[in-house]
Amino acid sequence: MQHSRQFLKLVNEAKQRVKETNVAEVKRRMASGEKFLLVDVREDNEWAQGHVPGAVHLGRGIIERDIEIKVPETSTKVILYCGGGFRSALVADNLQKMGYTNVESMDGGWRGWVEAGLPTAKD
Repeated sequence: MQHSRQFLKLVNEAKQRVKETNVAEVKRRMASGEKFLLVDVREDNEWAQGHVPGAVHLGRGIIERDIEIKVPETSTKVILYCGGGFRSALVADNLQKMGYTNVESMDGGWRGWVEAGLPTAKD
């Protein structure tokens, strides 16, 4: 997907403020039993086509509205992913502004997960 210049500017600014991880690291952390909430911030139709096993869905359009209900403790370890790591960086930036202190964005996102041949799920 071709992204607009201004969107990329927003993403690059957000990425300077948020912690990023990657697909291999998330898989390693899952396998080691590390406790964190994995959140898919993609659109409903993207989620329905497949997602990372164990993830919860809070789309980018509603996460800021609903996060406090789903994750009331602002120190909860949260890893966000989207299609490639751009939207999740924007969401991570916003959650940090809302007081969440342990948020990461998974660079590579869903595409990276699938390309690595890792397991997927459908509800």
